Amino acid sequence: MAATNGSKGTMSVFTMAMLTVAAVLSLRNLPSQADYGYSIIFYITAAAVCFFLPSALVSAELASGWPQDGGVYLWVKEAFGPKWGFVAIFMQWVENLPWFPAVLTFVASAIAYVFNPELATSRWFVFITILVMLWLATWLNFHGMKLSAFLSSSGALAGTVIPGIGIILLAAGYLIAGNPPSIQFSVGAIFPEMNNLNQLMLLSGMMVALAGMEMSAIHVTEMSNPTKQFPKAIFSACAVVILLSVFGALAIALVIPENDISLAAGACQAFDKIFQIFHIEWMTPIMCFLLAYGALTMVVTWVLGPSKGVLEVAREGYLPQYWQKRNKNGMPTRILIVQATISSLLATVVLFMPTISGAFWIMSALTAQLYMIMYLLMFAAAIKLRYSRPDVPRPYRIPGGKLGMWIVSGIAFLTALLAIFVGFIPTGGVREKGIEAQFIYIAFLFFGSAIFVLIPLLFYHIYEKEQAKKGKAKAR
Repeated sequence: MAATNGSKGTMSVFTMAMLTVAAVLSLRNLPSQADYGYSIIFYITAAAVCFFLPSALVSAELASGWPQDGGVYLWVKEAFGPKWGFVAIFMQWVENLPWFPAVLTFVASAIAYVFNPELATSRWFVFITILVMLWLATWLNFHGMKLSAFLSSSGALAGTVIPGIGIILLAAGYLIAGNPPSIQFSVGAIFPEMNNLNQLMLLSGMMVALAGMEMSAIHVTEMSNPTKQFPKAIFSACAVVILLSVFGALAIALVIPENDISLAAGACQAFDKIFQIFHIEWMTPIMCFLLAYGALTMVVTWVLGPSKGVLEVAREGYLPQYWQKRNKNGMPTRILIVQATISSLLATVVLFMPTISGAFWIMSALTAQLYMIMYLLMFAAAIKLRYSRPDVPRPYRIPGGKLGMWIVSGIAFLTALLAIFVGFIPTGGVREKGIEAQFIYIAFLFFGSAIFVLIPLLFYHIYEKEQAKKGKAKAR
């Protein structure tokens, strides 16, 4: 694992925590979460208990036991062999390809809001901004882990933590000044009515919206003492993500009237409304710049993370020689170029689809399915390794022995499985279009998932055939 050993010890607990926050938390989701009022407490608590915290605990144990490059690929490989390790890391990598353009669409809107909000509706402005930012994030990662870690941590701090705390303090000041809250508190308001498909879909979506805790484990070799430092960083990141998600969403809900939240089509508009209340509208461009920077560094984090896992697959021979190329900084340049090229092609849907959001919705649904397949393998691997590799030292262990591991990983496994099944339920908009539209929706997700799972299996099959031929040639 020589690619990153040269920078071993350069990443502190704080940097790793901020990198994890950058990978998981995005303030662009706060307005949509605020729309659910006090029930967001229930949704995020359920997400934390059933998925977010379990994934953090599992990642901390696996990373402390196997603190080498590879992340989820290495863990699943140790449990079920290289074939399924390949499938796991491929799912984590490929689900990012349409996600990059989706996030960078938000970056484009935020940048437009700094200069001219009308630009946010210009397809060409959004498309060109996506391309420039995507290739900028790729190029920045060519320069080594140290720069990437700095950008990720600074982006999480300046573009997520500081704005998140700022909006919470503004809401607190609003209430302390004697202004009435836009929503009234009651115990019943915390618990939503779970009697329809939309609520079930929202609960499932919220449970997996905070996914990504395992990604930062790929960088554990950058820490001087990962077995002790990584769990500390993970749990610190958990606290930041949960607190900012709950109180940030409630801050918007308490200050902005419920009917106006849906009109605030994004985080920039939500901040702008709050600043108007306090007569500090001049803060809007500054905040939008910070939000854009935070979202961009989130992309920087994810551009490199899964790619390092795919590099390990390539180095072991399961991918063509082309994928193994690294530059002098140990960065997987060719994988990064392939990744950026595919995402650039996917970004062209901005120019041709009826709506920008509609173009990415079904792709987002597909990527969620692929991501949950990876999690199924990761949680299953954590349980298996407790039995097959009990001898491996784990400076951090999930409490409760094997039963504790079964409970933590089991709950998360069932949550991911539920998310996959619920993901096949067509959205309300699709259901309104009739049976044919619903069939196409389900078929797209089913066959899309099947194809992407088959791709790594096909590569592995080719590898096995080549190895068998080499074995026969040696035998002669």
